[in-house]
Amino acid sequence: MRKFRKSALIFLLALVGLYIGWMSIQLIQFKDYKALSETPSSLEITGAYHIHSTLSDGKKNVLKIAKSAARASLDFCILTDHGNPNYESLNSQGWKKGILMLAGSELSVNRGHLVALGFHTSEQRFPQQAESAAYQVNKLNGFSIIAHPYSKTHWTWGPNADYSGLEIINADAMFKKNYIHMLAYSPALLIRPGLPLLKMLERPHTHLKKWDQLNKRNTTYGYYSTDAHMFYKPLFSLLRVHVILKEELSSTFEKAKNQVFDALRNGRFFNSIDAAAPAIGFRFWGESKGNQIQMGESSRFTESMTLHIKTPDSLKCQMVLLYDGKRIYTDSKTLTSFHPPYPGIYRVEVYLQEKSPLDHNCPWILSNPIFLRE
Repeated sequence: MRKFRKSALIFLLALVGLYIGWMSIQLIQFKDYKALSETPSSLEITGAYHIHSTLSDGKKNVLKIAKSAARASLDFCILTDHGNPNYESLNSQGWKKGILMLAGSELSVNRGHLVALGFHTSEQRFPQQAESAAYQVNKLNGFSIIAHPYSKTHWTWGPNADYSGLEIINADAMFKKNYIHMLAYSPALLIRPGLPLLKMLERPHTHLKKWDQLNKRNTTYGYYSTDAHMFYKPLFSLLRVHVILKEELSSTFEKAKNQVFDALRNGRFFNSIDAAAPAIGFRFWGESKGNQIQMGESSRFTESMTLHIKTPDSLKCQMVLLYDGKRIYTDSKTLTSFHPPYPGIYRVEVYLQEKSPLDHNCPWILSNPIFLRE
């Protein structure tokens, strides 16, 4: 019995030693690429979308969330506390700790959860029927986003409706799906929280396929969603929305709010997994006869049309251009141009080729489409 216990202890210590060695290798290979990031343009701001505070089922109040956002070097946060709408959350908006704190509401409708943003508040509650709720949000000058369509409260697809967006990656849903795989890396949460968080991400095949289908019927924009209820700072460093403004962000709250919501409403933004590497400086635009077309915009297709893609400098990555959801062109150059042969929907996925814990099939950067019409 003593020999057995001694052998078991030696075996256990050997396993612990191997695990520590393996974890050390993982941490060493997880490089910090912040030093290689570009200086952001004054027209590019970064933020986190889909956040819950103590005004619904989150663990921190709005001020503490703003502090976490400031530590993560964000420019804005978008609260989406549950409600119909959540008036307390809407009233909490403003500049806090140097962060532009914006708010909408996550509505529980008959098809699932629908995030409503940018709407004028009224005493009227939103309908429980999803299509009617989206119509009411639009009528109040807002826009709506389908939240976590294939997890938690699944979305039931029905008639065509004017939803503005679809969540492509939802961090909370990814955690609940892949938490067992993430457990092996959980000790790194104390040292490099980005490592286990990146390990829980995978390519959202179903979401991307559905997004491409929706865009053939209605203009729909894609979002990387933190869906943060706790662990705010690590999640703010994980998934980000990069908004491209038409002019510098105003210091006046109402104007700044309108600037951000206007950009989101019109698809002038891209998404990134910044915990893998900073994505500052990515651009996707079109040109035809001296006129520029930005992400989210529609334009008449002409033979003189050129699409341009710029990826962040100093980082090895592969750009993939998709046409109606199918890969049509790939390149590893920092700046590339492409002449689209047909009218259709063009969008970009960028894959990081540096050493990273991020799944090589998971888009590091995801653009919104450019729509070239007949």
